[in-house]
Amino acid sequence: MTYQVLARKWRPQSFNELVGQEQVLSALMHSLDQGHLHHAYLFTGTRGVGKTTVARITAKCFNCEKGISASPCGECPTCIEIREGRFIDLIEIDAASRTKVEDTREILDNIQYAPSKGRFKVYLIDEVHMLSTHSFNALLKTLEEPPDHVKFLLATTDPHKLPVTVLSRCLQFHLKHIPNHLIKARLEFILNAENVQFEPEALDLIAKAAEGSLRDALSLLDQAINQGEGRVITAKTAEMLGMTETHLLYELAETIAQHNTQRFFELIKKTEETPIDYGILLSLFAELFYEISLAQQWPQYQSLDWQTDRIQALASLISPTLCQLFYQMALQGKKDLPFAPQPKIGFNMTVLRMLAFQPLNLEQPISPSSTQTPSVKKKIAPQTTAISEDNWKDIVNGLPLVGVSKQFALNMSFDKQEGQTLFLNLSHEHQSLLNPKLVERLQTAFSEHYQSPFLLQISIMHTPLNTPAVQQQKEILDTQTQLQEKLDQDPHLSFIKNNFNGIINSVKSIKT
Repeated sequence: MTYQVLARKWRPQSFNELVGQEQVLSALMHSLDQGHLHHAYLFTGTRGVGKTTVARITAKCFNCEKGISASPCGECPTCIEIREGRFIDLIEIDAASRTKVEDTREILDNIQYAPSKGRFKVYLIDEVHMLSTHSFNALLKTLEEPPDHVKFLLATTDPHKLPVTVLSRCLQFHLKHIPNHLIKARLEFILNAENVQFEPEALDLIAKAAEGSLRDALSLLDQAINQGEGRVITAKTAEMLGMTETHLLYELAETIAQHNTQRFFELIKKTEETPIDYGILLSLFAELFYEISLAQQWPQYQSLDWQTDRIQALASLISPTLCQLFYQMALQGKKDLPFAPQPKIGFNMTVLRMLAFQPLNLEQPISPSSTQTPSVKKKIAPQTTAISEDNWKDIVNGLPLVGVSKQFALNMSFDKQEGQTLFLNLSHEHQSLLNPKLVERLQTAFSEHYQSPFLLQISIMHTPLNTPAVQQQKEILDTQTQLQEKLDQDPHLSFIKNNFNGIINSVKSIKT
């Protein structure tokens, strides 16, 4: 018997077998059960989410010999012919290969004739957005007022390319991405029915790689079964999907969290033995730190990946502040990768940067094996009491900032410090200074000055702020006032003003 691929063999034959489209099915099934039939239906969504399948089941609902309902019998000759793709009154048209207006006119010429066997003549037009403008114009009038015996079922991955006049004449149903856990559950069901042994972790990898498409997941599952010689094995599936980096990813993250430089160099040697896409690995790094952040804020969080336990463990090892910083480093590392001497060097430097930005532990003694000698002293990150509104101006002036970056810092006031996150306020009058590049410069200046990572949280305020710039301006005005008072009391200047009508135009303080 000829082998049938899983995507075709397990194509749903009723609405009850569809996965993850409840919001569409509830409305569609209700209209069918109530007999509220429209003449044109439009199904939209990305590849592999069930657009054509829903359209075929709908055609079966229209023509089932047991009557119109959302639950066709599946046993009558009509249902069987539709399932086998040989029902004469279900005309399936691939718009991608029939874009010419002549093809559309040929279809329209046959619409007037009554169905041969079924209750309705159903036109299923797939990838309808591929039709030409002339084809849409030729179809428009018929689509608006077709004969009573005709139904249109349109499917497209790109509804934005359809003319508004066509959209307005259809009932629209948008099919969403299918969640990973539903894809995995469906794969488990199929493998159990097919008597195929599998490892659950491998199904997690397939579900993630499918990106919301059940059809893609089934195609990958077919390939994984062949790769595993009749079984679905995690290691071979990861190799097939190019996800061998995933296991390395977690080991590197744990190495960074534990600041284990020896293990880092062992893993680096391991990467040289395996072909790896370093851009993908940095993207996975960013995704991992995102999931760690979610786990830190939401203890009940369940990862879409199969490594939930390891993510929870990393969430307890890495502080939320560092996690945010590592996320930014991974993104920046990927951005800088094309400029690195080699992709491997760019990746290694990104991870080394993460290792370098670790909080200092004052209580941990220096081990004899450490490369750091006891004479080397480091600046310690300021504690909550070290940064305050009173000495904020001195701190800003001590940072290695110049130009616009310095003005940006001087025009902000200190609010509070929580851990290594500084909360600052910026007046709305200087809101134009707020841009990611200046924030990054200021954040880097703090991190380098104190040799410990800092994050900045900046709020726009509409009330007067006591910023270093305001304080400096006040000091200048106070000095000016004091000089003016001294000059007014000077007897020599008083003599000149009284006898020669002298006027003091300006007073300027000169620093020596």
